[in-house]
Amino acid sequence: MRVVPVPCLQDNYAYLVVASGGEAAIVDASEAAPVRATLARERVRAVAIWSTHHHFDHVGGNEELARELGLEVVAHVSDRERVPAFGRGVDTGDLLRLGDVEARCIHIPGHTLGAVAYFVDAPGQRCVFTGDTLFCAGCGRLFEGTAAQMHASLGRLAALPGDTRVFCGHEYTASNLRFAAHVEPSNADVARAIDRAARLRSEGLPTVGTTLDEERRVNPFLRIGSPELRTTLRIAPDADEVAAFAVVRASKDRFR
Repeated sequence: MRVVPVPCLQDNYAYLVVASGGEAAIVDASEAAPVRATLARERVRAVAIWSTHHHFDHVGGNEELARELGLEVVAHVSDRERVPAFGRGVDTGDLLRLGDVEARCIHIPGHTLGAVAYFVDAPGQRCVFTGDTLFCAGCGRLFEGTAAQMHASLGRLAALPGDTRVFCGHEYTASNLRFAAHVEPSNADVARAIDRAARLRSEGLPTVGTTLDEERRVNPFLRIGSPELRTTLRIAPDADEVAAFAVVRASKDRFR
């Protein structure tokens, strides 16, 4: 199995998940043209679209690609009326087959109520496609869900094996890491992550594909218990995690 990032729109990523036989699933078909070009360049055959949520910058190419290539569009069962060309509804625990690749679906409400992640546990390569729920060094805004829902969803993702690579929906890593450095200025892992992200972007490369182990060390939304973070944001040491998460999310919303 291999994963091919496909830059779309201004800062979005679609992905091709390619099985050993050349079958491919398109994760988040933001727009059709870049996906079509990447399929041709990689010489693979798309068989499905896996949508992480209904926002247009993640599903804008669904109808065109599904019609043109005869693809099944997969999304959370609750998004039947909101995901274009919806074909199959899934929920936590459902499995998707792609040649010799199997993906497990995980419902992760918070950014939207129908957000879903796709976790692939292939020999030698675990990865999870998180849309706008878990970003590299960040998380999505609470457009539909609650702080409790998002905190629980991030916990489900963080419980996956530490070597799982995170493929998220946007190139937001540099700005997310600036916030991480603000709330935990003495975190050496954050400083190293900033250097890594800057190097990759200077080379024109994506920053996505960090591991969950790395995210646990640098992502403020997975580090709610950090004493330094709580001191910076004036969160009481005994505040519960959901309340603390809500403060961190609100602080990130205001951060510039």
